[in-house]
Amino acid sequence: MKQLMQGNTAAARGLYEAGCCVASSYPGTPSTEITEEAAKFDEIYCEWAPNEKVAMETAFGASLAGKRSFCGMKHVGLNVAADPLFTVSYTGVNAGMVICVADDAGMHSSQNEQDSRHYARASKIPMLEPSDSQEALNFFKRAYELSEKFDTPVIVKMCTRVAHSQSLVEINERVEAPEHHYEKNIAKYVMMPGNAIKRHPIVEERTLKLKALAEEIDINKIDEGSDDSIGIITSSTSYQYVKEACGDLYPVLKLGMIWPLPDEKIKSFAKTVKRLIVVEELDDFIENYCKSLGLEVDGKNLFSLEGELSQNIFAEKLGLKKNSCSKLNEVIPPRPPVMCAGCPHRGMFFTLSKNKCTVLGDIGCYTLGAVAPLSAMEMTLCMGASVSATHGFNKALELAAPEKGRGTAQAVEGLKPVAVIGDSTFMHSGMTGLANIAYNQSKSVVIILDNSITGMTGHQQNPTTGYNIKGDPAGKINLENLCRAMGFNRVRVVDPYNLKECEEALREELEAGESSVIISRRPCALLKYVKHKPPLKVNTEKCVGCKSCMKIGCPALAMKNNKAHVDNTLCVGCGVCEQLCKFRAFESTAQEGK
Repeated sequence: MKQLMQGNTAAARGLYEAGCCVASSYPGTPSTEITEEAAKFDEIYCEWAPNEKVAMETAFGASLAGKRSFCGMKHVGLNVAADPLFTVSYTGVNAGMVICVADDAGMHSSQNEQDSRHYARASKIPMLEPSDSQEALNFFKRAYELSEKFDTPVIVKMCTRVAHSQSLVEINERVEAPEHHYEKNIAKYVMMPGNAIKRHPIVEERTLKLKALAEEIDINKIDEGSDDSIGIITSSTSYQYVKEACGDLYPVLKLGMIWPLPDEKIKSFAKTVKRLIVVEELDDFIENYCKSLGLEVDGKNLFSLEGELSQNIFAEKLGLKKNSCSKLNEVIPPRPPVMCAGCPHRGMFFTLSKNKCTVLGDIGCYTLGAVAPLSAMEMTLCMGASVSATHGFNKALELAAPEKGRGTAQAVEGLKPVAVIGDSTFMHSGMTGLANIAYNQSKSVVIILDNSITGMTGHQQNPTTGYNIKGDPAGKINLENLCRAMGFNRVRVVDPYNLKECEEALREELEAGESSVIISRRPCALLKYVKHKPPLKVNTEKCVGCKSCMKIGCPALAMKNNKAHVDNTLCVGCGVCEQLCKFRAFESTAQEGK
């Protein structure tokens, strides 16, 4: 039976059909839906882990116990999981273990464009790279076979276009995996130096066997073409662009196994064409490998190292006819992302901006606090970096004025450093930074933006929400108790809809003589269970058009005829704008229609 499936849905189906039993992941676009879809199968135990490192170690533990396992993450998440990744290459597996990493060329929702293929090469772990939904399903199933045959984890690399596009998929029934009982094996699984040094030769021998496999495996295939003046080597979504632009005109070597690469297959293909071109997104991974084989090849001299490719870009570089498409003559205005109407983070960011704080931020939807008109965030690096960086920032300032004590930051150029981090990000990698503040006493202010969900990736649960991936009751971490247990005497909770409360807390903690944590707590306005107040309206007779309410950047507010206007289809009645109006022009619509 065939179904139209998104790539991530097909990947989850592949996990199911392959007999996967345990899946542990951390949400990250564009990988999130794989685990969400897998959770719909009762045969697969699924969970959201606090971070990707924990997810990979959980998957390894399940493999060790004899069950096929999976962990999924986006490309920057693989950085977090790199520590276990490199060593699980040495230990190998018991039951099959599959790691999915989803790259984000074009940075649709990421802070960089790193190319995860380098991780496969560096860790000496095989990597498969599907180009559509059917291959996503097939490659995940194949990955388990390779994992168990070669005693290795296998990485399946997705990308935004493959993960989120749809194509027809042939589905089959689940096949339970063969039994892999756990057996004690200290030499294989205890990676202290004496054992690890003996495992390294095994890894190198395995790589040679995988290279031999790459020469004959059917997912490295050649599409014949009618014109041998050009031969194309490609993979992943780039293969789709090539085929759409030139059809069967040129022969194509499509690499489904992207590491290790097949030396002889590449060289023999090169002999059949007059000019060799590598089409790949981001880094010149395949191109440089071809050059290392002594081949003359075009690649990044034609295509950029940055951003996504497309069929039109490919066609243009090869002088082919582009796809015809109508173009709009009108200039489409930009639509920069903004925090939603009623977003609980808006009030806190307004307070931070008003008090001219130097805000070191983190990864989440609250990163939009950097966007005008709030412009209240000055640094975002990676998950958890806000807390650690604020500690370092304050320690550096203490060196400039050690006699100033708690007021050091304000004494040096009027700086008021503050860290902001979301509840899910805090659980992911903020706790260790907070422990550093408590241990090394930098007297920093950390604000945990607790909106009771993992918001940016689409409302996934986390250890602070009290629910698991299926929405069932689960263990719940109390942030206040946790912070106090870590050594913070000053821990307070504020409502970000209450601007006065936020400002009083911020000023008091900035002036305190010790480190502190402010928990800004209100659930995400988009959560289904959140009950909103009636929308507000503007009394135009009272409004003087001062635009004070526009300073918060709420998408429900606009100016019409020099008066403030509320879009009641967006407004959730949070009242933040109302607190900024000196003329009391905002009124509730609660009585209307009664």
